[in-house]
Amino acid sequence: MVRSLRVRRRTARLRAVALIGIDGSGKTTQARRLAEALTAAGHPATYHRNASGRRWLGRLAHRLGRPDPQRLVGRDGLLAVESVLRWLAIALALLSCLVTGRTAVMDRYSACQYASIRAHGGQRWERLARAGYRVFPVPRVTFLLTVDPAEAYRRIERRGTDHESMRWLTDAATAYRALPEYASFVVVDANGSPDEVSRRIRAHLGEWLPEDPASTGPPAGGIRPPSGGTARGDPAQARP
Repeated sequence: MVRSLRVRRRTARLRAVALIGIDGSGKTTQARRLAEALTAAGHPATYHRNASGRRWLGRLAHRLGRPDPQRLVGRDGLLAVESVLRWLAIALALLSCLVTGRTAVMDRYSACQYASIRAHGGQRWERLARAGYRVFPVPRVTFLLTVDPAEAYRRIERRGTDHESMRWLTDAATAYRALPEYASFVVVDANGSPDEVSRRIRAHLGEWLPEDPASTGPPAGGIRPPSGGTARGDPAQARP
């Protein structure tokens, strides 16, 4: 009986994993790496970037002589556009993985929109967003990549494709910690190198990923599992 339970646990399907966090936390890098690692381990996965259109709106605003998207369409307009575009992106990603049977590795998920709304001070929009996003399943694991806003700012400036203010990054980091879902997130320290962060993520998904041979030891202090969980991805704590 014990052996059969272990086999079932090892073969449980990983339907969706989400990576969330402020801009500059390394979500895109880690989501791409995770999709590749899962596929290589025999669990075909697809990377999905569930963007809100904020970067595109920022470029449009600059072309039209406005400093940022909010000055272009207003706060409420920005939140409406973000919420709709992200909802569509997530819906298409989930539909694609439902059809193909592949694991959905989500670069951003619904919590990103809730945090964005809170950081913008548009709390009344959060109720509407939650009503619309409620149709989406909770990912098996949601990794919150935490990074010092100053480090995130430096990373964004280095890549040179967009710009975020320190105030926005700080407000967004605070918003993530204030979400009611925060206790269910697997919090990963993302201040280190991409390889270090990858090892921390892989350690939590040991049920589906073999031990990383490049790992030099357990990711002590770099990962906080959900309340009551463990750092190895206890299926009893995971959600379908």
